[in-house]
Amino acid sequence: MSKKYYIQTKPFVVPTTDGKLIEEHYGKASDGNSQLSIAHMVAPPGWSEPFQTPEFDEYTYIIKGKKQFIIDGETVILEAGQSIKIEKNVRIQYANPFKEPCEYIAVCLPAFSPDLVHREEE
Repeated sequence: MSKKYYIQTKPFVVPTTDGKLIEEHYGKASDGNSQLSIAHMVAPPGWSEPFQTPEFDEYTYIIKGKKQFIIDGETVILEAGQSIKIEKNVRIQYANPFKEPCEYIAVCLPAFSPDLVHREEE
């Protein structure tokens, strides 16, 4: 009888240069899944990414701290216990301009891929 479940004990830790922790539990880098990615992340104070227009829907659930989203020019701030869905092909910037780290879970459909994120030059 084959196993009907898989417990992830060693997520893929994405190498970063901006101090952000990214642990991909499921997705292209961890298990080759291109349909869905699930990652645990910790963004340090002062962290931000360039604007981007991803070809995937992204769901974010805030565990601790706050996270800033600039979505088509509108600034949205989420706090612990809140979640958001950003639809694909929407221009967005993610940031943590606050004094505490922000811990969150991100789910992307289809899975996150560098060639689907379309980050703008800073």
